[in-house]
Amino acid sequence: MSLGKRLKVARLNKGLTQEEAAKHLGITFQALSNYERDVRDPGTKLLKSMAELYGVSADALLQIKPDPIETIAAHHDGEEWTEEELEQIEAFKEFIRMRRKQK
Repeated sequence: MSLGKRLKVARLNKGLTQEEAAKHLGITFQALSNYERDVRDPGTKLLKSMAELYGVSADALLQIKPDPIETIAAHHDGEEWTEEELEQIEAFKEFIRMRRKQK
């Protein structure tokens, strides 16, 4: 998972919109969007501020080794998942991984 994706997941898990997070961080909405889309990388000070705001460690955000490939099966009674719902499920999984690493 890329740095931008981890930034987005951490922000979403904190329940913040891009606008709210950008305001807290003292940057523009567009700048935050660029970081989350991997168009640009945040500097060290900003990354530390993001970690503090999102309640995660900078180490968790900077994870550079790829996650091992996992297969998770779940019974969902034939329900169909939207792309947005699948992204939310993946975001939640990443949140749990980050919490596990902080312990």
